[in-house]
Amino acid sequence: MAVSLDIGKTLADFCRPDRMALVVYDMQAGITNQVKNGPAILAEVLKVLEAARAGGYPIIFLRHLSMPKPLMGAFQMRQAMAWQRTDDPDAVKPWFLRGTPGFELVAELAPRDDEAILDKITFSAFEGTPLAIILRDLGLTSFAICGIATEIGIDPTVRHGADLGLVPIVIRDACGAATTRPASARWTTSPSWATRS
Repeated sequence: MAVSLDIGKTLADFCRPDRMALVVYDMQAGITNQVKNGPAILAEVLKVLEAARAGGYPIIFLRHLSMPKPLMGAFQMRQAMAWQRTDDPDAVKPWFLRGTPGFELVAELAPRDDEAILDKITFSAFEGTPLAIILRDLGLTSFAICGIATEIGIDPTVRHGADLGLVPIVIRDACGAATTRPASARWTTSPSWATRS
């Protein structure tokens, strides 16, 4: 006997608050100011956030967290050296330490008490955070994602989410890239509730 499954086939099938959450990726003061079109991406993210709030969607913000230098380890140190364009580990300055201005979400996002803020040290928002548990516990099967940066963290999060059996929906106009529109930033679709009127 075949199992009866509620299989979504269209974007509209998933863009419902009982099936999908909005994930806002790394819209931090110290990140948005590094992206050439940061203010434009913020404006688009704010439109999406307003629509998601009005529609009653669960909303989860992510923040990238730097470890203090003694806790960075070899991989995080190499990563910081590459991003800061130095060959000297002593020259590395952790950019996103908790409590620093660059670590905080952009003030305009104004997370509400019923919205989560998760910190991570990885590219995928699912690695080392309770994101997957939250989505599954709510009975959700999909997530929409927006924020910065497509090729650094959004792409790994989308792929990881798909491997976990979730349907990822990338909101193209509300995703910024550290490079000028890489191929990874062009394969996306926006949900109907997040499109411009």
